[in-house]
Amino acid sequence: MLMLPPVLDLPALRELYASGDWTPAKLFWALEERADAGDPAVFINRTPHDQIDAAIAALLTRAPVPNSLPLWGVPFAVKDNIDVAGLPTTAACPAFSHVPSADAPVVARLIEAGAIVIGKTNLDQFATGLNGTRSPYGAPRSVFDSVYISGGSSSGSAVAVASGLAVFALGTDTAGSGRVPAALNNIVGIKPTPGLLSSRGMLPACRSLDCITIFAATVADGAAIRRLAEGFDPEDAYSADAPQAAFASDRLRIGVLRPEDREFYGNAEVARLYEQAIARAKELGHTTVEFDYAPFRETAALLYDGPWVAERLAAFEGLGVAWEDVDPAVAGIIAQGRNYSAVDAMRGQYRLVELKRKAEATWATADVLLLPTTPTSFTVEAMLGDPITLNSRMGHYTNFFNLMGLTGIAVPAGFGADGMPGGVTLAAPAFHDDALVPLAEALHHAAGCGTGIARAASLPQPELIPASNDRLPLVVVGAHLEGMALNHELQAISARLLRACRTAPDYRLYQLATVPPKPGLIRGPGFAGPGIAVEVWSLPIAAFARFVSAIPAPLGVGQITLEDGSSVPGFLCEAAGVVGAPEITRFGGWRAFIDAKVPTLSG
Repeated sequence: MLMLPPVLDLPALRELYASGDWTPAKLFWALEERADAGDPAVFINRTPHDQIDAAIAALLTRAPVPNSLPLWGVPFAVKDNIDVAGLPTTAACPAFSHVPSADAPVVARLIEAGAIVIGKTNLDQFATGLNGTRSPYGAPRSVFDSVYISGGSSSGSAVAVASGLAVFALGTDTAGSGRVPAALNNIVGIKPTPGLLSSRGMLPACRSLDCITIFAATVADGAAIRRLAEGFDPEDAYSADAPQAAFASDRLRIGVLRPEDREFYGNAEVARLYEQAIARAKELGHTTVEFDYAPFRETAALLYDGPWVAERLAAFEGLGVAWEDVDPAVAGIIAQGRNYSAVDAMRGQYRLVELKRKAEATWATADVLLLPTTPTSFTVEAMLGDPITLNSRMGHYTNFFNLMGLTGIAVPAGFGADGMPGGVTLAAPAFHDDALVPLAEALHHAAGCGTGIARAASLPQPELIPASNDRLPLVVVGAHLEGMALNHELQAISARLLRACRTAPDYRLYQLATVPPKPGLIRGPGFAGPGIAVEVWSLPIAAFARFVSAIPAPLGVGQITLEDGSSVPGFLCEAAGVVGAPEITRFGGWRAFIDAKVPTLSG
């Protein structure tokens, strides 16, 4: 019988379900036992048994076959400033508590993909803080040492993933709340381009800046979940709709901090981990270039030392919560909004535009920035003793992201001699969310520090190269797979293997009567199968058109939806081409069919 791993990721969970040893009900009971024995401050409200049972029953009615939806039976947690129908939303303030009747759109998308909410997680009250101690429901602790803070404001969400209570969790990020807790708990934090995920159903902190974020064990998981959660929302005024962008080259120019700009507040171990991350980036074949951090540092200061703090006051004033019901540190920050006028707000906007223009010099020489996620950490006792100063230090490298409209992925960078983790964050201009994934995966893998409490865990092999503007991806299904009869055609045009994966579950595979033997892939709406094993290759643009034009009927190229929800061009078959052909979907892929030594029609 397969054992429940200490930290859960999507491939491991799918394997558990595929084995037949585990069902959603069995899994959720096991996770409840873990939660009972774990940090009591992680959840504000756990989903009641009857609601879990109802969610499982609804899932099995809709999709009875295990793994037949992208997130079939996947347990996830939700930060308690994001609405889940039937569960209280408190924002860590009992006086604000209410039960929403509808899910936030992001939550609804994930439930539609098969995921099940296990509870609402703790946070710094009203998402104001980067440390995780500002809650009347307790202070979640670092999974590596309970003396230390977990990071915030998405404290419970990060600890839930790092301690194996959920496969992923939703957080939010205004100043770094979706990245700092990831670094302090050895997991991945996905901070999308602002507006990529709908923010409707999320209690705003700074409405013009807030993002819903994803905590996951691996970059691949986080990116897959982000793609399923994203989508333009016409009812969200800040929702953004734009295509994903690619970098101009496979080999990236990575901006790193100049020595004089590096501030770690005396934490030599985090400084060392940052140096190691830079070295790994070079070993991966990329180049590094030092950049001037000054415009980014000044932008970061605008968030709390400028008029944007008035946005927090604007959000708070409509809640009907008395000041005496608010955490003193949180109240002090929000009240600062009274110090700014409309004139100050305009001046702040003008200065932000000027700083963005100065930052353009950096983006002219660097594709990506590589930064420490947070310069240090603190004990809970120290943070409570000086909550404003120490909290501000946590956001030294995060506060500017949303003001500048950037996307970011925070990944583990290893452990210091003190046994505490550090992390780094990759930053890129808006809508480079997908383009950041391969580098982030590679850096996490190269760090060799596992994920969450599973420090020795093996991570999936990262994609071999990043996306670029001079290449296009192609999904191959049969004879062009690596090592198969026609793979030499791809090798001859300098194609490169990006990754092996599976299609979405509604694809069927047939054995065609061709020479050499080939399969035909057909999409069957409403069909719930295992998904078909495929490979994604990268082809030079010039060669792509020639290659596709030579594909013989009944095969052609169309958009194929993969298990992570992304759509990629690939080999499909005309419906007429499979009439009378044997269906081989049950094998799960062409290679498995060939390995089973089933006679082919052409043989």
